[in-house]
Amino acid sequence: MSDTARPPSRSRPHLLQFLNSDGRPHPAENIMAIAILIVGLVSFVIGMIVRNAPTAGPAMHIVATSTGLLACLVGLYAQMVSATREQRVLIVTGIIAGFVGLALGLSHGGFTG
Repeated sequence: MSDTARPPSRSRPHLLQFLNSDGRPHPAENIMAIAILIVGLVSFVIGMIVRNAPTAGPAMHIVATSTGLLACLVGLYAQMVSATREQRVLIVTGIIAGFVGLALGLSHGGFTG
């Protein structure tokens, strides 16, 4: 009875499914894209805190600078190995946010605090 109706399979959609627009899974590239976006946004937020809070300590400058540098450097590598357009959009957004955090951290003391 090959023509009997089967109930639709209820597979749970993956959280990062939207990054696999080519139909193939890319788990390492997806995780790297999300991580770069998060690190870049953290650098951006801390850089804005450093810029707007005159009492921000030297540790905040160092964290903003180091996370921004990490987002920029790892982001450039991730850009080379990315597989889909959606991954590249997240990576470039993380690189830009990380660069702004890096610049704000450097302008207020950088690695010296």
